[in-house]
Amino acid sequence: MKVNIGKRELEMDSKYLTELRSSNDILDDTDALRARLQEDGYLLIRGFHDRDTVMKARTEFLQKLQQNGRLDPDAPLEEGVIGPENKGGMWGGSADQLQEDFPSFLQVVNSPKIMEFTERLLGGPTMTYDFKWPRAIGKGGNTGAHYDVVYMGRGTKSVYTMWTPFGDTSLELGTLALCLGSQHFKKIKETYGEMDVDRDNVATGWFSEDPVEIVDEFGGQWATTSFEAGDMILFGMYMMHASLNNTTNRFRISADTRYQLASEPVDERWVGKKPKGHYAWGTTPQKSVAEARKEWGV
Repeated sequence: MKVNIGKRELEMDSKYLTELRSSNDILDDTDALRARLQEDGYLLIRGFHDRDTVMKARTEFLQKLQQNGRLDPDAPLEEGVIGPENKGGMWGGSADQLQEDFPSFLQVVNSPKIMEFTERLLGGPTMTYDFKWPRAIGKGGNTGAHYDVVYMGRGTKSVYTMWTPFGDTSLELGTLALCLGSQHFKKIKETYGEMDVDRDNVATGWFSEDPVEIVDEFGGQWATTSFEAGDMILFGMYMMHASLNNTTNRFRISADTRYQLASEPVDERWVGKKPKGHYAWGTTPQKSVAEARKEWGV
């Protein structure tokens, strides 16, 4: 099977692309989970969330898209068919800001189950960033390769992203892709990985839009899989990730949420009733990623 990331077409089970592996077999073994997170850089857990709550949250997102005129008016709501303008949705905000429209979403990503899981995994009481990033991606949409640390690295670096799809999500819808081994790319971590988008004002914050270039120049291998409602994947700040292109006529709805030990420093941009978020990024002329990479020597 072939998929697209940006302008590149990659074939599954090739030098450039493989399948993500599930960690459900070791779900009850905390030491094994920690070892696999250290080794693989991620944990894929099938059926982690309550599927009914995930699907209820999906309906809330679709209703908001419908209200905003983003859906095909002639198609059933639950199919999430994209309207003629192909405009998606981004609903970033705190729990207070999201509660009215998306209460089921918050039940999923703030659930006792995920808090208990992260506490067990990280070895102490945990917190989740108040700011959440749910989004609906239209046809042709995808995200370039990046580390999350460049957007939220002012506190501890031991922050973990949970990516949750809201609905069954095939490869064609544009699932998450991770670059296996990228958490060990020393040169990239010491240069790009030290960037702060608000301080350095680099356009997009992505390291590259070319997944093949990353493998050829730095190593690793991209990995992805299809997801079902209820699945989730957890990874650290130095896991290079991107998304496959959405090649369908339906929205891909997903969310990024963050978790860390409550005892460790937190990036102040993403906590509080009204987090300030990216307060400086893009307010002045931006440096291109190509210019920044030339300066970094990568």
